[in-house]
Amino acid sequence: MIRFVFNHLKFKILKYIKLVVLIGLVYQTPTNTKSASFEKFDSRYLSNYFSGIVAYENKDNSNSLDFFRSSKILIDKHDPYLKRYIFSLVQENKINGAINLIKQNLRKENTDFFESYVLLIVDSIKKDNFDRAEKYLVKLSFLTEQNRFNLIIYETLRQYIYVFKEKRISFNDQNFGNLTLITNTFKRCYLGDINTEDFFLKLIDENNKFDYSRYLFFYLTFLIENNRIDEAIKLSNNIEYINNPILLSQGKNWIENENYENFKKVFSCKNHKDLISEFLFLISNLYSSQDQFEKSNFYLNIANFLNPKFVFNLALVADNYYLNQNYEKAKETLRVFNKETLFYYWFRIKKEAQIIGKESDDIKALNYLVKEFSKFDNPNLKMILDVGNFHKSAKKYKKAISFYSTVLSSIDQNSELSSDILYRRGGSYERIKDFENSDKDLLASLEIDPDDAYVLNYLAYSWLERDYKIDEAISMLEKAYAIKSNDPYIIDSIGWAYYLIDDYVKAEKFLKRAVELMPDDPIVNDHYGDILWKLDRKIQARYFWKSVLSFEDTEEEMKEKINIKLISGPQNT
Repeated sequence: MIRFVFNHLKFKILKYIKLVVLIGLVYQTPTNTKSASFEKFDSRYLSNYFSGIVAYENKDNSNSLDFFRSSKILIDKHDPYLKRYIFSLVQENKINGAINLIKQNLRKENTDFFESYVLLIVDSIKKDNFDRAEKYLVKLSFLTEQNRFNLIIYETLRQYIYVFKEKRISFNDQNFGNLTLITNTFKRCYLGDINTEDFFLKLIDENNKFDYSRYLFFYLTFLIENNRIDEAIKLSNNIEYINNPILLSQGKNWIENENYENFKKVFSCKNHKDLISEFLFLISNLYSSQDQFEKSNFYLNIANFLNPKFVFNLALVADNYYLNQNYEKAKETLRVFNKETLFYYWFRIKKEAQIIGKESDDIKALNYLVKEFSKFDNPNLKMILDVGNFHKSAKKYKKAISFYSTVLSSIDQNSELSSDILYRRGGSYERIKDFENSDKDLLASLEIDPDDAYVLNYLAYSWLERDYKIDEAISMLEKAYAIKSNDPYIIDSIGWAYYLIDDYVKAEKFLKRAVELMPDDPIVNDHYGDILWKLDRKIQARYFWKSVLSFEDTEEEMKEKINIKLISGPQNT
């Protein structure tokens, strides 16, 4: 029990430690940093600097930038100051200001950090000065610091600059696997190499382990740029709106409306700035996938600096702001998308609805989405599916079912997409206790994809809750667990299955792990409490039930049941 109490306290303790460390950055000893000379300055500079650090750590970039500006006197006295100031400028899209600040301090040690030379290289590329870019690359090479991402950035920039300058490809380059395939495709496209199309086809091969569907857009651009319109139309006809990235859907929409020039307006593989911009966007995505949103936005903003025409990348900026709960910045970024870019405009509406859901509630979010959806004369299947998903999230299951049914009637009944929507519709039927139709949909989904761990888990858990086909449900859960052994929901389900057959020792092993993975989930904590009670660990059981009562997303029905358990324990099952 002590360990679990510790887990609940750990986050608060870490925040306190982080604050102490921040203070330590300002008041270090003379042996560690130049900041010992802080004592010579007016305390307001230190106060503003510290406030800037706190604002920056809290993702409040606008205020952090104001604080850093008001303490600029510290540039020469505290090395970390300049880096934080540069990052704040870039986060606020003041790229030229950041570059100029670096240039003003270029002969000083405080500019010797990786991102400062990336900015100088980007500036040189933007100004077509590849010789200067190469000089900065030399500096950059000493700052990779055995960091895998930094090494990839340095080496790829080096390869691109070599191609831009020498008009040929070096065949002694480092290979970074899938990233290198993308880079080589674009390098050949830039040079007009006769093998460019082969590289594109290899990149977009549907048998690839990784999803490269984004690059179908750039292949369409390549075809259109080379006046191969009929081939672009043929390829576009095979693209479905509903299960492809938003960028590709927008490209298909342009082709259907014969807006071929729009491709050329936003990207050309003959333009070196566009190529580096796309590479930096890829790096931004890598950082975002690691939840490093500060680095992600840094590279995303300089990608947009190089190719401001490609406004679609701002969708990732909006997503990063949303994930950091900076909803005002997210809404401000989304305003760039209008009705001229249909799919990004719909992305904007969805994201605005999600923000309403976070700031208010799911019903208001749904009402906003439905109101905007009604303004489209001919909504495509992707929009219809999205509206169905919003209804499901708002617990309007009957309406969700109607939207899912509309989509299912218009797609291949044996496709993976059909399997996914059957899963969603089956889950909606289950929520309204229409178990006959729920089982029918979920079993039909498994006929298409028998190894979908999440469908196996959902159907099996539904059967367990109904005390129906327990042995078959356990077999399905064991299969799901073998496929997704680290998924906390599946771990919870299989633990609960063992509870229902009175194997409390085995059940406790699984539920203990589920709680560790999802310490704030009401159902998991409730289940764990039940198991602890059965193991005669009643004090611990009550601790976890009381925790459930304190969670924000615990439903009232569950609270009522737990209040009974606190007195008399779980009902017999």
